[in-house]
Amino acid sequence: MKVAITGKGGVGKTTLSAVLARLYASEGRTVLAADVDPDANLGLALGFSEEEVNSITPISKMRDLVEERTGADSLNRFFKLNPRVDDIPDRFSKEINGVKLLVMGTVDTGGSGCVCPEHAMLKAILTNLVFRKDDVVIMDMEAGIEHLARGTASMMDQFIVVIEPGARSIQTYLKVKKLAADIGVTRVRVVANKVRNADDEAFLRERIPEDALLGVIHYNAEVIDADRRGISPFDVSDRAVEEIRAIKERIDNEKK
Repeated sequence: MKVAITGKGGVGKTTLSAVLARLYASEGRTVLAADVDPDANLGLALGFSEEEVNSITPISKMRDLVEERTGADSLNRFFKLNPRVDDIPDRFSKEINGVKLLVMGTVDTGGSGCVCPEHAMLKAILTNLVFRKDDVVIMDMEAGIEHLARGTASMMDQFIVVIEPGARSIQTYLKVKKLAADIGVTRVRVVANKVRNADDEAFLRERIPEDALLGVIHYNAEVIDADRRGISPFDVSDRAVEEIRAIKERIDNEKK
């Protein structure tokens, strides 16, 4: 199961990514969680301390490694587009609670036309993750849809767009769905987060097709408190875990 989780900033992508990862790990599955957000905080949501998270260097910032694998010169004029990366996930990931965390980082000079050694390296790693046959790979993407324009995650099984009950979030889902189709990803699903009441849920169900809506996560002060404290929501909110477990079960059933 290979899933990229995306959406606008602050909607709860990292909470969903972390709890899904820990649920799969609790079943004894091999789980690799890739943090592709420049504001990387998936580590905290998985259970790492702030000190441990701050000590991790993103792959995109490992210039010596990028130059070694891509053969890039100082001006980035010539480099390999398919560098060897098969050892990188296991070599550079950090494990906690049964989940391997790989902090990817992003390319600062990104954009739809970006072609550079760092981008080639990240794309090669993401492609390699897809072919880790027996692993669950959960990718916490950067906010917005820039990664779709670059085609970085085009090999994933599906995209899950995390939204809130509002018109702007709905628009983000529709944009992601269109751009994902452009790069060959036809399965784009929705998880609604921070749902407060029946009116919120009715608003969402009127606008999101039933087969596209994986599930609902209700507004939860325990999750917000976990974020403030820098700890994993998995460890403090049984309600959030059970709601996300229901989402996971739907994903699993659809894969059978």
